[in-house]
Amino acid sequence: MHTGPRFGAGGNSDGFYAAGNKSSLAACEYLYGLGLNAYEYECTHGVRISNAFCTSMRKNAALFDCSLSIHAPYYINLASLENTIREKSVQHLLKALRAADQMGAASVVFHPGAIGEQTREQATERAAELLEEIVRLADKEGLLQFTTLRPETMGKSGQLGTLGEVLRLCEVAESVRPTVDFAHIHALTGGGIQERCDYERLLGKIDRRLGEQALDRLHIHFSPIEYTNAGEKRHRNLSDKEFGPDFEPLAAILAEQGWHSTIICESAGEQDLDAAVYAKMYQIACCDKS
Repeated sequence: MHTGPRFGAGGNSDGFYAAGNKSSLAACEYLYGLGLNAYEYECTHGVRISNAFCTSMRKNAALFDCSLSIHAPYYINLASLENTIREKSVQHLLKALRAADQMGAASVVFHPGAIGEQTREQATERAAELLEEIVRLADKEGLLQFTTLRPETMGKSGQLGTLGEVLRLCEVAESVRPTVDFAHIHALTGGGIQERCDYERLLGKIDRRLGEQALDRLHIHFSPIEYTNAGEKRHRNLSDKEFGPDFEPLAAILAEQGWHSTIICESAGEQDLDAAVYAKMYQIACCDKS
């Protein structure tokens, strides 16, 4: 039985396709070959997968001890003032949850939405209200027994998704917990993650609002990132040496705490290779601790 954090990739890398793979059904085996054991299947442009695909993915994940998550469509906007968009957002999340249930995915990650013509506080409360309704509908279908809804921290100033806003959404129900994208936070704060104390401050905020169990099962996105004054510009990879944040301080914290977190790497084109580097950093941190 696996203990400690899991490391894996969000979507399929350039190397995945260069190796001759054509379907995401091969992802778990491919990542296993790199020493990785988590995979985030991306439904970012719509949930268009069959029951048979989900069943096959579930079998492959079990065979290669790979923890699955799903990234829901980008079109979701829980804070929208337009009823049509809100109704479509509900359906996008319910479809993603149904796929996750069939696939055996532990998490459904989603972007909360945009601020628009509202204050940040108004947008957050509007999103929380709709999320509460989504949880109610999902519970009626039994979709949250084994799957957690995970709003993601975002990297642009016009988006809903500061850590505080995400934690407010998580207070809607225990089946809602954060996806902490440290790259997005780094970008939104103009390079605000530099040292161990910066990670400790963010993790402490989660602990105070949601408790240590939320940290133990924390879903993390990580990659180098390029940013401007408006926040996120693009995800980079470890080949781009000048871009942060640095994973090493976080690896040390994870090693010391022994949390069962999932770290999904979203590096551009090389998410598999960079995930393996992060996993190695964690192993070194464990050795240093002992």
